[in-house]
Amino acid sequence: MAREITVLGSTGSMGRQTLEVVAAHPGRFKVAALAAARNVELMTAQAKRFHPRLAVLLDPAGAQELASRLRGTGVRVLTGDEGVLAAATLEGVELVVAAMVGIRSLPAVLAALESGKDIAIANKELLVAAGDVIMGRAHTLKRRVLPVDSEHSAIFQCLNRGGPVEEVIITASGGPFRDKTLEEMAAVTPEEALQHPTWVMGPKVTVDSATLMNKGLEVIEAKHLFNLDYDRITVLIHPQSVVHALVRYGDGSLFAHLGPADMRLPIQYALTWPERWELNVRKLDLADLGHLDFSHPDVKRFPCLELAYHAGRAGGTCPAVLSAADEVAVEFFLAGKIPLTAISQVVARVLEEHRPAAADDLEAILAAYSWARRRAEVVAEGFCKGSPHKG
Repeated sequence: MAREITVLGSTGSMGRQTLEVVAAHPGRFKVAALAAARNVELMTAQAKRFHPRLAVLLDPAGAQELASRLRGTGVRVLTGDEGVLAAATLEGVELVVAAMVGIRSLPAVLAALESGKDIAIANKELLVAAGDVIMGRAHTLKRRVLPVDSEHSAIFQCLNRGGPVEEVIITASGGPFRDKTLEEMAAVTPEEALQHPTWVMGPKVTVDSATLMNKGLEVIEAKHLFNLDYDRITVLIHPQSVVHALVRYGDGSLFAHLGPADMRLPIQYALTWPERWELNVRKLDLADLGHLDFSHPDVKRFPCLELAYHAGRAGGTCPAVLSAADEVAVEFFLAGKIPLTAISQVVARVLEEHRPAAADDLEAILAAYSWARRRAEVVAEGFCKGSPHKG
């Protein structure tokens, strides 16, 4: 019998690749609902191909156009946050793939857990901002939160090998600027930042990879997913992006997960766990690789990593503020308004001004997130004056 799934963020990079995995296994999955922000063209194509019971666009005008295009197909169309909530809690769905950017889908993800669904989490911001709430709710309800990020999927697959875990190592490619000086990084363009050397990702994640903020967010995710102390989570630069994570046990044994840089692999494992299915992807040839390189990150050139550790250790609403401020700063950079090196400065300033509060309920998290976005816009505007990238 086909397993019914909902995909939140179906038109984004992770959502599209999730549907590629579904298409690779005809008859084994049933897409019950799709939700996205505003891409009418792609959502129309997805709905006509996968025939979900429900399709949702956050944008009301887009949803109206989508309903017109899908008239007669039997696909119900909804809009707004209520539509996303309906998609996440749809009866019969076993697994919700949470791939929407930002934390707008947080209420829907929590509601999905409440309605008895497991979550395949493909969105960093959700666990960074609300990890305690999500994992606490999942534990109470005895639901699973399955990692989709390649690094966390790798950790997941290397755990439970017996004995206490001494250290978890998350690898980072280092992005396109790992060998550049600070002065050179200050002059890079958004177009250059979007040219990732090994992964194909959305713009936000790609820029975060260039600043190493992506790794910092993954450190916070790992803390929540696997109940780890920050002192036990290490980041290493690994340019080949072949080893995705390692787990060191108390006896000194080190387990590594190796695989090609293809997000369909961790996506499929989250969809099929505890089974492991065939997938037509490029196979690694270790002899052809020749060597694998590892080094420690340079936190002076990549201060976002240290900012993430700081926010994670501070806890409460600080990780939510970190994530929200980074979102805004990346938006300013992609618009050509501030240099890449200003992203960390914007985030640091907003974190410094923030008065931490407990992040034990949805309202506190959303309030901190909203404040941080507003404050980051003001701070980022201050960096626009005299920026070489000002549009």
